[in-house]
Amino acid sequence: MTNAAQTKQMQSGPGFIAALDQSGGSTPKALGLYGVSEDAYSNDAEMFDLIHAMRARIAQAPAFTGEKVIGAILFEMTMDREINGKPSATFLWEDRGVVPFLKVDKGLEDGANGVKMMKPMPDLDALLDRAVAAGIFGTKMRSVIDAANQAGIEAIVAQQFEVGAQITAKGLMPIIEPEVNITIVDKAEAEVMLLAALTRHLDALPEGQQVMLKLTLPEVENLYKPLVDHPAVMRVVALSGGYSRDEANARLSTNTGMIASFSRALTEGLSAGQTDDEFNATIAATIDSIAAASNAG
Repeated sequence: MTNAAQTKQMQSGPGFIAALDQSGGSTPKALGLYGVSEDAYSNDAEMFDLIHAMRARIAQAPAFTGEKVIGAILFEMTMDREINGKPSATFLWEDRGVVPFLKVDKGLEDGANGVKMMKPMPDLDALLDRAVAAGIFGTKMRSVIDAANQAGIEAIVAQQFEVGAQITAKGLMPIIEPEVNITIVDKAEAEVMLLAALTRHLDALPEGQQVMLKLTLPEVENLYKPLVDHPAVMRVVALSGGYSRDEANARLSTNTGMIASFSRALTEGLSAGQTDDEFNATIAATIDSIAAASNAG
């Protein structure tokens, strides 16, 4: 994290982080919402070409700049590709003023104790070295909470911070993402347990060390304000988690200090069949609305 300008932007820049990190499992759905059906590609390579084209189109839209989009989370294949003739991370920072992050997890284990832990990442060190070389600022890794299960939540947070320490050791900023499933009946109880577990792990970090947190928008407004204010937290960002953009924005605007890191809510309304003018107008309106909600809190 040697780039002081990137650090400052992530600490205090107004706006939000775009999540452009759909992986193999979620890409067909993302393409379908974008108007590209599964019969438009015959293998994974063609599928990833199409999702990269979508991401590149978003990143090159006139409104997609660091003025309101302070960061963007990339899928590994996006980091390895180019946008407008430059490596993706280089293009984002040099041409757009957007701080690049990388999704590093390899998906989820089967559920146990009400949670889905991250799968093992034996090649993480090599991936992190590539990320550093590519100019990536930080990383993101997701696991999922499906019930207010104390043991499961403790395990999921411990795993996140353990991997986070490995990422920090490489000089990258980890975004820790223990997502709470928005459909569960005990969501509010799970969030109280998660707050306690996160606080304990943050309190145990070495002085001066920081992480970022990516959390589901809570049932209780400002539940996570203590995390926003914690000295070991650079920024708390919110995932849309399946909420519509309007509902995600409404919830976000009531949570002081949290900013968005939306994926599906960011691409809602975009279509492969739109003209460039239509596409750019749609993404500009979306960026304005998410930035406003991020800055309102």
